[in-house]
Amino acid sequence: MSITQNTPRRWGRWLALPALALASTLSHAAVPPTSEVNTTGLAVTDTTVKVGILHSITGTMAISETGSVQAEKLAIEQINAAGGVLGRQIEYIQEDGASDWPTFAEKSRKLLINDKVAAVFGCWTSASRKAVLPIFEQYNGMLYYPTFYEGLEQSPNVIYTGQEATQQIIAGIDWVVREKGAESFYLLGSDYIWPRTSNKIARAHIESLGLEVVGEDYYPLGHTQFNSVINRIRLKKPDVIYAIVVGGSNVAFYRQLQAAGFDLTQESPLLLTISVTEDEILGIGGQNIEGAYAAMKYFQSLDNPNNEAFVEAFKERWGDDIVIGDVTQAAYLGPWLWKAAVEKAGSFDIDKIREASPGIELTTAPEGYVRIHENHHLWSKTRVGRAMDNGQYEVVFETDELMEPDPFPEM
Repeated sequence: MSITQNTPRRWGRWLALPALALASTLSHAAVPPTSEVNTTGLAVTDTTVKVGILHSITGTMAISETGSVQAEKLAIEQINAAGGVLGRQIEYIQEDGASDWPTFAEKSRKLLINDKVAAVFGCWTSASRKAVLPIFEQYNGMLYYPTFYEGLEQSPNVIYTGQEATQQIIAGIDWVVREKGAESFYLLGSDYIWPRTSNKIARAHIESLGLEVVGEDYYPLGHTQFNSVINRIRLKKPDVIYAIVVGGSNVAFYRQLQAAGFDLTQESPLLLTISVTEDEILGIGGQNIEGAYAAMKYFQSLDNPNNEAFVEAFKERWGDDIVIGDVTQAAYLGPWLWKAAVEKAGSFDIDKIREASPGIELTTAPEGYVRIHENHHLWSKTRVGRAMDNGQYEVVFETDELMEPDPFPEM
């Protein structure tokens, strides 16, 4: 359904940030006529532009995707408060993918064909992205996809605002080998494309370093009985549990791991995840995952002015008890990057946005400076955080420079 935006309660000093100051300046310029900025029949009027939000707000993935919805709505509200895009207020149509890949495909078709939205911010799992990708390419829509993922993809119809494999999987493994002396790994994941492909990349890299994978297991989404694999991990005695469990299954896995006597603060074995953000820890409980490491590009605890303002605004909008994870922050970037592309192109037309996107910079990203690469992924830093019992991560490592995205690593 189409939703009219609520007036934000207050944005405090957030409106003083350069990106919003620029947006405000642009919004007060002459508004270009619709006939010039919309030549392909998108849902654009003289005063409004419609976009889509497509995530799971029900089902096992809701624990992970709710934050993305909140972030995208916050960005849209802030952009509207600063004057909109090419003088037009953004209206969003929200659809529920319901943790079901055919439903994602059906809803994406509705948004593009029936609603004629100018952009879609959505998906979380690689399975959902793969389900909608042919539809976006067939009907020439633009998807802003926020999740860290396995790479091995580059589409002219997707801007990937999360990390790909070289920036997360390979960089994280290099860190744990270099800093912790890890030599053996047990790979664990949920049973769908992202964990399986990510672990294929991880295994290839581990073995290329002359190290050993001592076990590998997968379980269906929503699985809640992990005692058997926990026993196998105990027997194999790996240096690292490399965990890519997603959604609600995380709650069961980490609680059962703790109940089985694994004290992750002792790092024997050490646990390294690429799937547990602060959003998931909220359900897991900080005491059940304290001591685990995560390789991401963003943590809520990042100490910089951009992030301080973002966290303040996010909590103002969604409540003081809310937490913010990596994908939530990457989802927040989507509307801002789309706005920048539209204004650079001077048009809402998808082909013109595609042409304008490479090279777009966002200096006010909560994670820090980011830039869109020609391959539609983001230059960004890689970080490692250590989970604390308060549900936050302590950042223990970050790359000195931005990492160039390479969605096709050697395997």
